Amino acid sequence: MTIADKALPAQWETARLGDVVAILDSQRVPVNATERAKRPGPIPYYGATGQVGWIDDFLFDEELLLLGEDGAPFLEAGKRVAYLIRGKSWVNNHAHVLRTLGKMPVGFLRYQLNQVEYRPFVSGTTRLKLPQAPMKQIPLLIPPEAEQHRISDALDSIFSKLDAAVAALERVRANLKRYRASVLKAAVEGRLVPTEAELALKEGRDFEPASALLDRVLAERRRRWEETELARMKIVGKPPKDDRWKSKYKEPVAPRASALPELPAGWCWASIDHLSSEVRYGTSEKTNENPAGVPVLRMGNIVDGGLDFTTLKYLPKNHHEFPDLLLADSDLLFNRTNSAELVGKTAVFKSRGVPFSFASYLIRVRLLSDCSPDYISSFLNSFHGRRWIGSVVSQMVGQANVNGSKLKNCFIPLPPRAEQRRIVSEVERLSTVIQSNSVSCDLAIIRSRRLRESILKWAFEGKLVDQDPNDESATVLLERICAERAAAAPSGKSRKSNTHEVEAAK
Repeated sequence: MTIADKALPAQWETARLGDVVAILDSQRVPVNATERAKRPGPIPYYGATGQVGWIDDFLFDEELLLLGEDGAPFLEAGKRVAYLIRGKSWVNNHAHVLRTLGKMPVGFLRYQLNQVEYRPFVSGTTRLKLPQAPMKQIPLLIPPEAEQHRISDALDSIFSKLDAAVAALERVRANLKRYRASVLKAAVEGRLVPTEAELALKEGRDFEPASALLDRVLAERRRRWEETELARMKIVGKPPKDDRWKSKYKEPVAPRASALPELPAGWCWASIDHLSSEVRYGTSEKTNENPAGVPVLRMGNIVDGGLDFTTLKYLPKNHHEFPDLLLADSDLLFNRTNSAELVGKTAVFKSRGVPFSFASYLIRVRLLSDCSPDYISSFLNSFHGRRWIGSVVSQMVGQANVNGSKLKNCFIPLPPRAEQRRIVSEVERLSTVIQSNSVSCDLAIIRSRRLRESILKWAFEGKLVDQDPNDESATVLLERICAERAAAAPSGKSRKSNTHEVEAAK
């Protein structure tokens, strides 16, 4: 249904945007960032969706409405495409410059232009553009001038409270992220749950320190290597005649205790190389959209320490790298290549009853018995893990990288096994609480956006404020605007001199 088809409230009229505003686009002067850097000053410099810099002079000195010409989010519900400016300003050629006529309040027009359906008026694909000619044809609802002021004032009041509520929700969401980070930091520092040493002392018992756990893990690591190596030699028809082949086993690099922070009682340092039987890159084969195949986890599937399975790619079930590149329950996935702030994000794969694989930008770490992958993931996602990643990352063109060799040499503060279980359980409990509150914040923010859209709809249906039959009708307002346009000078020059405009454009 178009505006023309709607039943208008009493004393309302319809008009086109070009009929109720003066368009000052000819007075815009674009100045690129390099030139602006040579002209620093206190005057705000505006673009399609807001201020984009500062400059030393001004083109306008009044209250105006700017409407995006290109690069604005015209088709994104709830996004701002029109905004108000006051005082001295400079505007580039990415925003239309509009001056209201007939004493029409600028705020009223701004609200209406931010809820217009722009699809019929914009052109382009990757970067939408609103040319001046179709912009002039945008249909508007015109209430009496007094009612416009009442609507604008009501919307200002309602939206200021709504904006404050959304800002509070955003702060809560940011605080939840900080709280999650503090939980992980405390977890790997031995401060989240009572340590095994503390409990053993309190209960008058002994406990197995992490060093004993590490000895057991290293024995398993060597045993697995020997089993694999022996099987390989038999397959190629060269079974060993003695035990000299065992000398080829490479011991993991031992940490230098003096170079590492002191740990809680019962803890020890161990590298990923100590604790794992495999550190392996994923497939570089091109995936497809066919869900009949095997889903392949990619770097985008790792979100906030967990795995998001909503967006998947696939490889055929008979892919030549299978079954070697199929994931097992409790495999650790490490994102080796990404932007600097995201590289190294980590999650643990939990079996879902169907085969899964992983892509080349991920590294699979298969840990040995008695090593909790969830604890290792907590460390890599913690402040200390992020700091280690930052110390070893290699910066490539547009991306950061931490390779498998570096990952093997990452040293983990290892608690006793029982303490690992308690840490993981408490991290999971608190993460559930954090996630629940975060989802609640997200839903509340979405509801606030929908409420904003509903309020705007009510406003331009004449349902938000009372209507006064004594108001001067919109017909009289439009007649006054028409007379004002007719009386205006045809040149439409800026209040600044022609000489100044020429100098500003240089």
